[in-house]
Amino acid sequence: MRRQDRAVTDPVKIEQIIKKAGVVHLGMVDEGKAYIVPLHYGYIYKDGGLTLYMHGATEGRKYDVIAANPNVFIEIDTDMVLTSGGEVPCEYGANYACVMGEGTASILTDVDEKVMGLELIIKSQLGRDFIITEPMTKLVNVIKVVVPELSVKMNQEK
Repeated sequence: MRRQDRAVTDPVKIEQIIKKAGVVHLGMVDEGKAYIVPLHYGYIYKDGGLTLYMHGATEGRKYDVIAANPNVFIEIDTDMVLTSGGEVPCEYGANYACVMGEGTASILTDVDEKVMGLELIIKSQLGRDFIITEPMTKLVNVIKVVVPELSVKMNQEK
């Protein structure tokens, strides 16, 4: 990370950013070309690593790409606000908080893990618990992304 002065290492602060954001940008490589999709997520943040769960339709490009190449990159951001530089364009900046990292994606097939992933997504997005049944898991695919190390930055200067 170039701007070490903006690095966030406090696990409590990191989880606050992850919890607040709600949308992850999942970067993949499809036959040599970049492909990025925004997705809602649920998560487990533990010991400096992040496991994300995302869901979607039962078929589509992202699943084909993950099956061919499970190496992914995640980016989560929040609190994006342009800061004024007045009459000097080069003095403008931005406040932000972001979480990034390289990970490995998989498409879940185990029903119990799909249930857990869907419950985490719902809890994260809606702030409440729902019971997920096995028949419900057949209606969607669930992607699991394991990110062992995170790069987290924040700028809240102005």
